[in-house]
Amino acid sequence: MTVINTAVAPKPDNFTVDPRIQFLFAAVRLMGSNSSIRLQTGDALIAVDVQNDFLPGGSLAVPEGDAVVPALNRYLAAFAARALPVFATRDWHPPDHCSFKARGGIWPAHCVAETRGGGFATGLALPQSVVVISKAATPDADAYSGFGGTDLAARLRSGGVVRLFIGGLATDYCVLNTVKDALAEGFAVLLLADAIRAVDVNAGDGARAQDEMRRLGARAIRYEDLAP
Repeated sequence: MTVINTAVAPKPDNFTVDPRIQFLFAAVRLMGSNSSIRLQTGDALIAVDVQNDFLPGGSLAVPEGDAVVPALNRYLAAFAARALPVFATRDWHPPDHCSFKARGGIWPAHCVAETRGGGFATGLALPQSVVVISKAATPDADAYSGFGGTDLAARLRSGGVVRLFIGGLATDYCVLNTVKDALAEGFAVLLLADAIRAVDVNAGDGARAQDEMRRLGARAIRYEDLAP
């Protein structure tokens, strides 16, 4: 779309704007605000912690956590078709991690490094070029965000990424904190509302997390919002 900046063009003294033209420009702006989202250079997808222990049957299962897998696969296919970068974060805990109840934390042991529980969901169609970001990999430091104690921000900037599409598990913990840190780092964030699920330790935590992310500047989208 070509935009003509009429503000810098000289106007004759008797210049007036036809109300019909003003209406036309308003209509164009309205259509643009609801237009499809076109994937482009500078975009990257982040799949947050889609690991076996967070799926049904896992040690810290997120209700309906497996529903994010087919939803994310649609986005993954769209990014692959355009050769756009994909990142996958994962908890990669040592057996004595500080977040575990055995050490006074609030969670059961989960996503221990080099175990099946720590592996990505079998059906998740990650590309061979995926960049895996491991977090909370030392005993005494926890990290909900994919940016916490990792080089994710530096990797994104070195790749020229400016806009992030973020989905995964769980809405009210690792997705929330990854989105918050992404916004704080200056990235534009599109939250994949159809590819997230919440723990909901307290009823409504997931909905409140989504509200907070939107309030901070993330835009919630669904796959249907992407341009073909």
